[in-house]
Amino acid sequence: MFHTPTASTPTSAWLSDPQIFAVNRLPAHSAHRTNAPTQSLDGTWEVALTSSSRVTLDSPTITFDQEAVHSLPVPSTLEAEGLWPPAYVNIQMPWDGHENPQAPKPPEECRVALYRRTFNLHDSLQESLSKQGHARLRFEGFATALYIWVDGIFVGYCEDGYTASEFDITSALTHSQEHEIVVACYEHSSASWLEGQDSWRFHGIFRSVSLVALPACHVAHLAANADYDAETGAGILNVTVDLKGTKADSTASAQLTDSSGAIVWSESVPANDPSIALRGEVDGAHPWTAEDPALYTLSLTIHDADGNDYETVTQRVGFRRFEILDSVFMLNGQRLIFRGVNRHEFNPCTGRTMSMEDMVTDVRLCKQLNINAIRTSHYPNDTRFLDLCDEYGLYVIDEANLETHGSWCTPGDIPTPATAIPGSKMEWEGACVDRVESMVHQDLNHASVLMWSLGNESFGGEVFRSMYRRCHELDNSRPVHYEGVTWDREFDDASDIESRMYALPDAIEEYLRDNPAKPYLSCEYMHAMGNSVGGLSHYTDLERYPAYGGGFIWDLIDQALYHEPTAGSDGEFLAYGGDFEDRPCDWEFSCDGILFADRTPKPSAMAVKQLYSPVTLTPSIDGILIDAVVLPAPLTNLCVRARILADGAVVWEKEVAATGISRGRSTVSVGWPSELLADTQQEIVLEAALVISSDTAWCEAGHIVSVGQTVFSYPEQADTTPSGHATFTVGRWNIGMREGENEALLSRTAGGIVQWRRDDKAMVLFPPKLTTFRPLTDNDRGCGHGFDRAWWTTAGAYARCVNTTVEETGEGVVVTYDYRLAGIADVTVPVRYELRTDGTIRLTATYPGAHDLPTMPCFGIEWALPSSIDRLTFYGLGPVEAYADRLAGATLGVWSQSAAEGLAPYAVPQECGFHPGIRWCEVTDDDGHGLRVQAHGDLGVSLLPYSSAHIENARHWWELPDPSQRPATYLRLLTAQMGVGGDDSWGSPVHDEYQIDATEKQVLDVTLSLM
Repeated sequence: MFHTPTASTPTSAWLSDPQIFAVNRLPAHSAHRTNAPTQSLDGTWEVALTSSSRVTLDSPTITFDQEAVHSLPVPSTLEAEGLWPPAYVNIQMPWDGHENPQAPKPPEECRVALYRRTFNLHDSLQESLSKQGHARLRFEGFATALYIWVDGIFVGYCEDGYTASEFDITSALTHSQEHEIVVACYEHSSASWLEGQDSWRFHGIFRSVSLVALPACHVAHLAANADYDAETGAGILNVTVDLKGTKADSTASAQLTDSSGAIVWSESVPANDPSIALRGEVDGAHPWTAEDPALYTLSLTIHDADGNDYETVTQRVGFRRFEILDSVFMLNGQRLIFRGVNRHEFNPCTGRTMSMEDMVTDVRLCKQLNINAIRTSHYPNDTRFLDLCDEYGLYVIDEANLETHGSWCTPGDIPTPATAIPGSKMEWEGACVDRVESMVHQDLNHASVLMWSLGNESFGGEVFRSMYRRCHELDNSRPVHYEGVTWDREFDDASDIESRMYALPDAIEEYLRDNPAKPYLSCEYMHAMGNSVGGLSHYTDLERYPAYGGGFIWDLIDQALYHEPTAGSDGEFLAYGGDFEDRPCDWEFSCDGILFADRTPKPSAMAVKQLYSPVTLTPSIDGILIDAVVLPAPLTNLCVRARILADGAVVWEKEVAATGISRGRSTVSVGWPSELLADTQQEIVLEAALVISSDTAWCEAGHIVSVGQTVFSYPEQADTTPSGHATFTVGRWNIGMREGENEALLSRTAGGIVQWRRDDKAMVLFPPKLTTFRPLTDNDRGCGHGFDRAWWTTAGAYARCVNTTVEETGEGVVVTYDYRLAGIADVTVPVRYELRTDGTIRLTATYPGAHDLPTMPCFGIEWALPSSIDRLTFYGLGPVEAYADRLAGATLGVWSQSAAEGLAPYAVPQECGFHPGIRWCEVTDDDGHGLRVQAHGDLGVSLLPYSSAHIENARHWWELPDPSQRPATYLRLLTAQMGVGGDDSWGSPVHDEYQIDATEKQVLDVTLSLM
C-alpha cells in the first residue's frame, strides 16, 4: 500500500511529479452505506476561469477578483457547460503540435477552473462533530487534478478522479458560521499521461461532492465476500471490518436479510480491535447471476459498552463464485460466456456527468439487447451504476483509470516500447498501484464485479506486475485482466486471461485449438463505428470452444455532443471531433456505439440482440428446438410464441408455455395446423419468439428476447404468359405503352424509361442509372475501400449507352440499352425493358463478369423518382436495415417505412437503409399510387430522400436539404451489396464471403407495375 504524503502548503510542483498523486487524501475504502449524517454540496457553485500561470496557490480566491465569475452546476463538465472548448482525441495528446509533449510534464500553459461555494453545516453534522466526530469532504469524480481549501485552509490535493477522493476537514471547521470551500481544477497534470482514454477529454467536478460526519468510532472499511458452493447450495459469508476509534467493550452485531426482509444469519462479536472478522453460512442460499440477481442485505452496527449505537452500515451482497477452471470461465459451477459491451460514461448534453436516469436507461437497454456484461472502459464507473448492475443483473469487468496509448504509439500504429508509460519506470509505480487499490477497495463488495482490469492499451512493464500483485493481495477471489501484455509477452504473468483487442476470428480460433493455458476474452471487438457490426456471428460461433469466454463490443454509445446551431446547420446537431474547431482531433472516431448518442438503438443493435441471446429457437415441423447450452442460470417468466406467416402475413399464432428454461437443448411441441402447411400458393414461414410473460424491472410484458424463423415452403412458380390489353407504339424517337389511364414512354436516346404516369400523375420522370457504388461507410473509409475500388465509383454512374435495340414480339416490345461501364474496358451491361400486354415492365440488368477488377460494392440501379413518392412497403428482411454479413436481427415479414425513416442518422452520412431478401416492394405516395416491384431473383432495396452521391459528399446530415424539401426520392434496386464489416474500422476488410466477386455474373431481374 502506498501512503499519500501530508502537507499544509500546496505547490504547483506536484502537477508535474508522477510520484505525487495525492496529498492529505484519506485511504480509499468500501462504498458501503452509513447512517452517519451526510450533506450534499451539489448545486450551484461560482467558477472563475484562468490559466496555470495566473493561479496563486497561496491565495487562490484572488482569481475571483481578476476574472469573470460564472454560475455552474455541480456536478457537471466544463466543456458541456460551454466554459471550456470540447476536444476529442484518440491516441495523441490533446496539446500535441501546440507543444511537443514531454512526459511527465503537462503543457506549459493549461486551463484552470476555480470553483467556490459557501455552506452551513446541517445540525446533524454539527452535532456529530460536537461528539468528537470526523468531518469528511468527498469528491466522487473529477478531472484532472484538484487543490482544495476550506475556510482558507489548504486541505488536500488529488488526482485519479474516477474513484472517490476523501479528506478529513474536521480541523478546518473551526467555527459554526458559514463555511467556504474553494477548489482549483487543473485541466492537465502528470496524471494526464495516465488518462489518455479514447474519448472527449472532459474536465471539472463531474460527480457529486458531499460531506459526512462520522462518529468517533466508525467503520472505515468493510469487505464482504459472499461465496457460493454450487454442490451444497450453501452461501458462505466472510466479512472483514476495519474500525477507527475503537473503544473498550464495544461490540459489533451483524445480520443478513433476504429480499423479503427475513433474517437468514446474524452474529455479534467484540469490536475492541482495529480489525474484526465475522463468518456465516446460509443453507439453501439463492445464488446471484445476471439472469437471476438475488441480493441480500448485510447490516452491521457498532455498539458502545452500554449498548448505544455508534454507527450502522449496510451493504448489499450476492452469493456467487466466479472462477477459472481448466481455462474456462465458471460461475456457480456453470460455464459463463461474456456477451458484453464497453461503456463510457457519456451523455450528449452533460458529457461525463451521468444522471441516475441515464444509468438506468443504459442498464435497461443492455438487458433488452441481451447484453450480459459491461467493461467500464476505461475507468471505474460511478458506484451507483455498479449498484444497478448488482440489482438488474449485469456482469462487470471493473477497469482502473489508466490508458497511455499515446505514450508508446506513433502514426501508423508503430510502437515505441522505450517511451511506454508506465512500463518499467518505477516512478510511475505508486500512482498506478494506487489506482487499482482505490478501485478494489471501493468496489469489491459488488456481486456484479467479476474481474479487475489493470487498464487499457498501456503496453507492458514491471509496474503492471506490481498492480497485478496488489489486486490479488486485496482480493484473491477475482481474476485480474490486462490486455496490454499482448504487446510485450515478457509480462504475460500480469494477466489471468488471454485478452486481445480486435483479433480476427481465425486468430482466436488458432489460440483456442492449441491447448490454451488461459481463457480467451476479446476485451474489445466489433468496432461499431457508423454502419458496422457485420460478421458478429463469426465470433459468437467460437462459443463452441470451452475456453472462449466471449467479448465486449466497442462500444455502447456514440460519443457525439450537441452543438449549438450554426449558420449552416440551421439548428442544434450532434457533433463529433473537430466540429468544435478542436485541433488536434480524431474526427468521427468518437462515434462507435451500438446506440446513437441520444440512446436510441442503431440498426446493428438488433443484430447484437439476436446473436447475444442466451436462448436460440429453431422452428420445424417437429416443434421448436430451444437451445440454451450456455445459459448460466434458469430463465423464468417466459413463453414461446409460435406463428405461421404466409407471404409475410401472420395467419396463425399460438402461445406455448416455456417456464423454467434451463441449460441444454429441448424441443417444445407446437401442433402446427396441417392445412396451412399444405399451402402451395404462398411462402410459408414458421416463426418462434421467446417472450417475457410479465413486467420486469427492465422490460414490459411482451418483450421479445429472441426470434427464430424457418422457411417451410416456397410457392409453386407458374410460368404464365402475361395477358391484357396494353397497346404499343414504336416511334422513331420513343417507344410507348398504354393501358387504360397508364402510359409509359421509353426514349431511344435517353437510355431508358423517361415517363410512366397514371392519368396526369407522373410516377417516373428519368431513367434509372446503373450503380456499382455505395456511399462509403466508416469501415469502408478505414480500410481504403474508396481507394481500392475507385473504378466502381464511376463505372455505373457514368456508364454510356452505346447501343439501343427495339424488338417487337407477339406479346409486346423489348427495348435493350447496352451500357458500357465507365473506366473499365470492354464491359457492357445490357439493360432490358420488356413491355408486356398486361401493362407491366420486366426490367433486367446483366453484368457479365470481368477479370482483373477489385470486388464490387454493389450492382443494380438507382432511380430518381418524384419527391411525392415517400413510402416503402416490402416483403423481405426488416424492419431494420440489414446487410450480407449482418442479417441477424432482421426477420422476414411485410414492413413499411417512409423515405426519411430509411435514413439511419450515423454521425457521418453513409450507406444506410438497405433491406435484402426482398420478394416484392411498393414505393408509393400519400394516395397509395406508385410502383410495385416483383423480384425474380436476389433483390435488395432502399428508398431514401437522397442519392448515393449526395450522401457520399456530405460530412453532416445538415449539409443535405431537409427531406421535406428534397427534389426527388431515390430508389435503389440491387441484386447484391457487399457486407459492412466490423472487425475494426482501420484496415480489416469485409470477410471474403460477403464481398462480390467481379468475375461473377450479376443479374437484376424484376417486374415493374403501376399502382
